[in-house]
Amino acid sequence: MKIGIVYPQTEFGFDPLAIRDFAHTAERLGFDHILAYDHVLGANPERPGGWQGPYTDQDSFMDPFILFSYMAAVTNTIEFTTGILILPQRQTALVAKQAACLDVLSGGRLRLGIGIGWNEVEYEALDMDFENRGMRSEEQIRLLRQLWVEPLVTFHGKWHTINDAGLNPLPVQQPIPIWFGGHADRVLRRIANLGDGWITNYKSIEEAQPSLDKLSAYLEEAGRPSEALGLEVRLNYGEGDLEALAGSLESWRMAGATHLSFNTMRSGFKTNIEHIGAMRRLGEHQAILSKH
Repeated sequence: MKIGIVYPQTEFGFDPLAIRDFAHTAERLGFDHILAYDHVLGANPERPGGWQGPYTDQDSFMDPFILFSYMAAVTNTIEFTTGILILPQRQTALVAKQAACLDVLSGGRLRLGIGIGWNEVEYEALDMDFENRGMRSEEQIRLLRQLWVEPLVTFHGKWHTINDAGLNPLPVQQPIPIWFGGHADRVLRRIANLGDGWITNYKSIEEAQPSLDKLSAYLEEAGRPSEALGLEVRLNYGEGDLEALAGSLESWRMAGATHLSFNTMRSGFKTNIEHIGAMRRLGEHQAILSKH
């Protein structure tokens, strides 16, 4: 199992030196990857008609591609995972270009986690259709992979047209791994058919089991072995009970999870130092990183 740490987007601020220290510390402690969330815009909850959502305009988000490019320049081995990038609200060829450049600059250390999102305000602002985002993402994934492996691409889809053009440079990884977020039945079918892995938000194996069973059946329908698909789970640091976290990690490992990320957000921390301190406690705990 690969063990990672979630970059605490909404609570870490914008100090470049602190971000550097976060990446340095994660790599030095032996974490395999850093995972970062993605949002372009936050809506004002006091807007006409109101607004409800887990994030607002008061929550800060660094762009993952730019954040990881900076982190790649100050690290050597740690991998980077978008968890998740909201793919259908972006132009596909531009995502392909940005991901390819990051993969080149990091020496092949990118894993692209994607999803379709929930924030209609972002889609409207980015001039993308919110209603067809699921179906459109399937075409986007096929096009991304073609752009990452072929120097020249001709593609005529429902939403995309490319005539004899391609990326330069191509990524180190050909193609870059694409993992999916989300839990809806249609998403699970999409993962079984198109995904390299699944990034899930379920808090326990028991809660996740019905979806895991569905996914296993959909993989069989698609003619793919279960080992073809990775599984990433997330554990919240909470009050910092390291023994309980180590136990949960081991349970997920036994259940077949291939990746796990610890999340220090919403643990009551007020400073960057507290987040880095929690990460250091996790990294120095023998049962958490020593056997992964």
